[in-house]
Amino acid sequence: MNTYNYREAILYFSVQFSGNWNSIAHALHEKHPYASLEYPVDFVTIVDDDYPSCFKTLRFPPWILFYQGDLGLLDRKCIAVIGSRKCSPRGISNTQKVISVLKEKYVIVSGLARGIDQEAHRCSLKTGTIGIIGCGLNQIYPRSSARLYDAIRKNHLLLSEYPLNTPPLAHHFPWRNRLIAAAADSLIVIEARHKSGTMITVNEMLNLSKQVYSLAGAFGEEEYAGCNELIDNGAKMILTLEDVKEI
Repeated sequence: MNTYNYREAILYFSVQFSGNWNSIAHALHEKHPYASLEYPVDFVTIVDDDYPSCFKTLRFPPWILFYQGDLGLLDRKCIAVIGSRKCSPRGISNTQKVISVLKEKYVIVSGLARGIDQEAHRCSLKTGTIGIIGCGLNQIYPRSSARLYDAIRKNHLLLSEYPLNTPPLAHHFPWRNRLIAAAADSLIVIEARHKSGTMITVNEMLNLSKQVYSLAGAFGEEEYAGCNELIDNGAKMILTLEDVKEI
């Protein structure tokens, strides 16, 4: 009787179920039949020796990670830099200033979304950056990130738990955020409004007992209302570049 090959099964079910964690878990638990697949991009599964240890800390670690680039970047010191998609010019400027300091000692992790994420990646292309996305590696979302996708996959690391051709569905992105939190040692929120989606990643960081930092806004600045709430709730406040240097 043939031994159940979990590595082959994980790949097969990931493709069959478009990366749905629960469906993959059920199929593996029941030892559903599978077929061996040849796959055109690199991947690592949870049963492989080179599966990144940072993701094993998650309550729901990804069964499989598809990637293009250097998986070894995850072994370096990493920090997540995130913020609003509809960010202000000040938010872009602050991202540039913060990254100018961080990139000297950290790999920058973010999600390739519009706004702060894009700028964080762009500013770290000469040092090291990891893009973690909520769709297949061949699905560029948003389209404005196309050049960043190419640069990151060639020279850095592009990562997803979704197989090729999986579209960027809305519910993928909150689920993806747990991977950003797991990959990073700490997180900086550059700009966030009240009830920003950024808070999902913040909560994932807190679940992992990791440090959250946030820039502060002035009284009445809607763009920074979420940042100020984070600081009120215990995030470390960043007021100057000297604060960034101490991270």
